[in-house]
Amino acid sequence: MLRFFFILFFIFFATSSFSSSNEDFNSWLIKFKKDAIKKGISEETLSSTLKNVKYLENVIKYDRRQPEFFEDTKTYIGKRATRSRVKKAKKMFKENESLFNEIEKKFNVEKETLLALWAIETNFGKHVGKMDILSCLATLSFDKRRSEFFTEQLLILLKLIDKKLIDPNTLYGSWAGAFGNFQFMPSTIKNYAIDYDNNKKIELKKSLKDSAASAANYINRIGWKYKSHCFKEVSIKHSIPKKYKNISARNIKNHLSLKKWQKLKVLNQEDFDSNNNQKAALIMPDGDDDSPAYLVFSNYEKILKWNRSLRFALTVCTLAEMIKNEI
Repeated sequence: MLRFFFILFFIFFATSSFSSSNEDFNSWLIKFKKDAIKKGISEETLSSTLKNVKYLENVIKYDRRQPEFFEDTKTYIGKRATRSRVKKAKKMFKENESLFNEIEKKFNVEKETLLALWAIETNFGKHVGKMDILSCLATLSFDKRRSEFFTEQLLILLKLIDKKLIDPNTLYGSWAGAFGNFQFMPSTIKNYAIDYDNNKKIELKKSLKDSAASAANYINRIGWKYKSHCFKEVSIKHSIPKKYKNISARNIKNHLSLKKWQKLKVLNQEDFDSNNNQKAALIMPDGDDDSPAYLVFSNYEKILKWNRSLRFALTVCTLAEMIKNEI
């Protein structure tokens, strides 16, 4: 009997909590629409696109359980930089060889980097996501954790719809509001997406030409250095000042010359030419002294702009190197 009442109480509490969230969300949505109109978005667009927007409780659960938060570095990389993905990348490259070679030459971004991003983001377009992006963005905008960021993304997306640049009927993707083969957020679509096949549409889901060229354009414009190092795994055998150990992707600090890292005994003399003028920072993604350690270069930090996760960027670079050795 006691167990029965406990189950009833749990169901009542969960239902009440969800109803309360829905009521609060609906109030937030009314205010959001008013603010959106003030920012120049038409009432017609708001009425047609937000009429079916819902609070999605699962989106909050996904946000709190991202694998970047709870998988250790070796596990995270091992699950994603796999031989099967290299094999699939090789196949996809052969099917689209002229396109990837053309894009590499035009944008100075290595084809293996693009293939790695495509693999990790959507398994080569197989898993582009089926969630209602407008509802996802609205839910995350309503949520307190990163409300400012997702409110901006939702407003940008509505403006793109308002300008007829995006068809709202195609907006199904990831729980975080990302869209297409390479999972572009609305701000990325606005700033970097291009109509590469010149059909007067930007099709990031249907067109590999548009999506791959847009990805290359994005990486190129944020400062990618063609055929430059990404990272090097190192072994910390001697005590070094804590200030040199980066454990967060938010603000990578203390970029030192390779000669300096050699003096600190993080690099061996033979690892790099000490006259190499590159600078690198030290990251320890697992956040403790047992964490694997890496010296990361400029290109690594460009991947962080794509996805601000130390483990994600390591995985992209690892898979890209694996693919490079096969194609």
